[in-house]
Amino acid sequence: MFSMSRAARRKADGAGQPGVAGKPGGTGTAGEIRVRSAAGRWVLVASVLGSALAGIDATVVNIALPAIGRDFGAGFGTLQWAVTAYTVALASLILLGGALGDRYGRRRVFNVGVLWFAAASLLCGLAPTAGLLLAARALQGVGGALLMPGSLAMIQASFHPEDRARAIGSWSAFGGVATAIGPFLGGWLVQAASWRWVFLINAPLAVAVVLISRRHVPETRDPAATGRIDVLGAALSCLGLAGVTYAIIAAPEHGAGSPTVIVSGALGIAALAGFLVAEARQAHPMLPLTMFASRQFSAANGVTFAVYGAFGGVFFLLAVQLQVVSGFSPIAAGTAMLPITIMMLLLSARFGRLSQRIGPRLPMTVGPLICAAAILLMFRVGPDADYLRDVLPAVVVLGFGLAVLVAPLTATVLDAVGAEHAGVASGVNNAVARAAALIAIAALPAVTGLSGRSYDDPEAFSHGFHLSLIIAAALLVAGAVLAATMIRTPTAPPAEVPAAPQEEEPSAPRMHCAVDGPPLTARECNSG
Repeated sequence: MFSMSRAARRKADGAGQPGVAGKPGGTGTAGEIRVRSAAGRWVLVASVLGSALAGIDATVVNIALPAIGRDFGAGFGTLQWAVTAYTVALASLILLGGALGDRYGRRRVFNVGVLWFAAASLLCGLAPTAGLLLAARALQGVGGALLMPGSLAMIQASFHPEDRARAIGSWSAFGGVATAIGPFLGGWLVQAASWRWVFLINAPLAVAVVLISRRHVPETRDPAATGRIDVLGAALSCLGLAGVTYAIIAAPEHGAGSPTVIVSGALGIAALAGFLVAEARQAHPMLPLTMFASRQFSAANGVTFAVYGAFGGVFFLLAVQLQVVSGFSPIAAGTAMLPITIMMLLLSARFGRLSQRIGPRLPMTVGPLICAAAILLMFRVGPDADYLRDVLPAVVVLGFGLAVLVAPLTATVLDAVGAEHAGVASGVNNAVARAAALIAIAALPAVTGLSGRSYDDPEAFSHGFHLSLIIAAALLVAGAVLAATMIRTPTAPPAEVPAAPQEEEPSAPRMHCAVDGPPLTARECNSG
């Protein structure tokens, strides 16, 4: 059994990839669908629309925050929770969502996630109180954690090996387009109708996704996925992140020494400590701590935590700054960040190939420094800011810095553990990035004095925003220093078992070729 070649195992499995058992479904069979076929186009439609549900929602909610606050008469802490409630659930459960798909069927779990996300979106759009909105946002995060891993996994398992790279490239390209359109659409809905339509519009799209998926996407699962699902780890991580986040957000209002803050913070820290203990003892942990024995893997995730903490905090506050302080309309604020998406789509794959030749250390050092310079350029975003003069230079430089940084960062994370663990490594890195953004969104306003009705006071909000920029720039510089001192350039690629002749080498360096996209090979990035 263990002496069977990788190519032979793939042929035996029938789905064209290790550990995937395909069976007929709709108009195609798992592992045999071609990109140019009608079945292939339908699989792409289902996967792209499903991932777009969660991807677009994560960006457009920031645009709707001032309108949500005014509608409910809510304080700034409520606006923070409108983002962090979703992120707590997503960051805690996304690894569990992938494991559930492998075990019980990727299409099935994907569809459950889509319907769950749609139901939670309806609750968000119809919420009569701020408290119900926040609870519904947390439920949205659960749905996102179930659907997001399955979106790419369905493509990997459904398409013929020769077409897999092209299919993933198309998925990434269309996903990038959706990311670009999302804030514009969200801003238009807020401005022309109501912030509630940002959520309500998800329901008909979700129904279409499920109908297409059930008709055209074959079911696949991993027969090698055995052992107990790590429910304890997921519960402890969710409780830990929620407790710490609540303590940070509540501290400005209740005082750092209040019983509420102390108890929630202590419970959160205890739960996170329990999570680490549980993961160390689990036979099949959600987060394999042994991966962090690699210095390269640990350092790359440390850089990820620093830089994505900076980005998460800045993107959250910039959407409010543009509307409250600079007087931008929701639709103008929504499209202000579009150049970042364009720069990433155009340049990320190119810088990924450059990092293959020169190694990751230099790009991972220079990239955060360029981003830090862009963050400091945002000091020009104030009262009566002009987009072309004050906003566009900052976002263009930021997009360039991200293109320099993200591709080698992702490749370093995956190369540090070998191709056989690439899926888990990518999931861990994704969770680290989301947890960093979560903590930054909670902590930056507390540190800079943004609380209560700050979003209704342009002068106070602008002061807090500018202090946050300094902290974010410092985080980026810290990430650059960590990369310069801890990231090494491998002298030779790790030895890997050869792949089947028709497929790309499994050790091919991977990168992001779209904003917040999955790690892809250079061939996949250029195949869309």
